[in-house]
Amino acid sequence: MNLTNRRESLKKIYTPVGVLLYRLGFPPNLITLLSLMFGMASAYAFYEHKLLTGAFLLAMSGLFDLLDGTVARLSDRPSKFGAVFDWVVDKWVDGFVFGVVAFFYSSPFVAITLITSSMIHSFIKPTVYSEIGYQARIKGKIQDPLEGVGFFGRPESHITLIIFTIFERFNLPLGLSFGVKLITVLTLTSLILRIVYLYKHFGREYE
Repeated sequence: MNLTNRRESLKKIYTPVGVLLYRLGFPPNLITLLSLMFGMASAYAFYEHKLLTGAFLLAMSGLFDLLDGTVARLSDRPSKFGAVFDWVVDKWVDGFVFGVVAFFYSSPFVAITLITSSMIHSFIKPTVYSEIGYQARIKGKIQDPLEGVGFFGRPESHITLIIFTIFERFNLPLGLSFGVKLITVLTLTSLILRIVYLYKHFGREYE
């Protein structure tokens, strides 16, 4: 399912929007900030049980998350701060959105498990950069040992959440309670695959 592996194909869909923002003079960090604002608005909408609004705002947050990197590359000014800011915003949004939805539509335990597994699933990558290293940095994008490993990351979890939000809103079977638990299980499974991969390839390497 890994949509990250299809990044080049997906670029054809959203790149024209990035080109437009670039021509309008939007700074990359401002676009990242807009992603944060849409994400927090999404969490609040879910808190108010405005499901379709929450799903739409989450989709907008994800779109702007894609566009900040596009604009940075077009302007030829990707910054180290921008890369860090993007990581922080991504997980800030995920923590609030997943936390609110899981808490209100499942249970506190599921909410804690989902947030924790989601955070580790993402932040295992910068830990790998620090402890193992990475192959190359191309226009600000790191090519790392975990590239393509794991099948259920941020894009997949957002799309799944949006789908089950629609199910919940229209009273279809398998609503948000099931959807949140499914996201949790798949995220944990993908995280375990990453850990197993790292052990197989680096478990016997010593400093």
